[in-house]
Amino acid sequence: MSVSGGVGASFGNASPGTGASRGGSWVRAAVAILGFVGALYVIEGVDMVLSHDRPPGAPGELDAAGIEPREVAGLDGILWAPLLHGGWEHLFANTLPLLVLGFLVLLSGLGRGIAATAIIWVIAGVGTWLTGSAGSVHVGASSIVFGWLTYLICRGWFARNVGQIVVGLVILVFYGSMLWGVLPSDPRISWQGHLFGAVGGVLAGWVLSSDERRRRRGASVGRAVPTR
Repeated sequence: MSVSGGVGASFGNASPGTGASRGGSWVRAAVAILGFVGALYVIEGVDMVLSHDRPPGAPGELDAAGIEPREVAGLDGILWAPLLHGGWEHLFANTLPLLVLGFLVLLSGLGRGIAATAIIWVIAGVGTWLTGSAGSVHVGASSIVFGWLTYLICRGWFARNVGQIVVGLVILVFYGSMLWGVLPSDPRISWQGHLFGAVGGVLAGWVLSSDERRRRRGASVGRAVPTR
């Protein structure tokens, strides 16, 4: 998918687009994030059906496809882990931040939002595979949530975009306390996924603001030097 206005286009930039096109961006972002979260519910439903004969509290049939740290067989979990959850309660806990943060990420353009998500997905997965506890299996979209959170907070600072900085500050006020989740706490919680998801979000903000940084450098070089 292409990003309207090129890679440098971003939420909060002034643009000459019509109200209809801006409204279309909201609709596309809403449909995309609702589709993604809906898919997570379908996957969890399938997992529950496949795992109906397992004892209560046992991992689901599909959960075995999560990330197994430092196991070659667990490398494909980097792809599947954010789509899997350890039960409905786990998925319910992730649903609201997925909807809110995902919508805001995709509002800057589906192409840009997907690119940011892909960077977060890979960094979170590889980091978890390298540092997770031996013998554990990591699943859940919370790594994406943490990545989207830091992406939204930092992207405006990298791009020097006032609108994005304001959005980032609002997100920080409402969701900033989640960042404590990057620290080790409950052994049942993948803090490694949270940590590397957050790192991936910062990296995505830096990479996807490169056009804005180049334009600023070009404008600075082309500016006349005042003389006395």
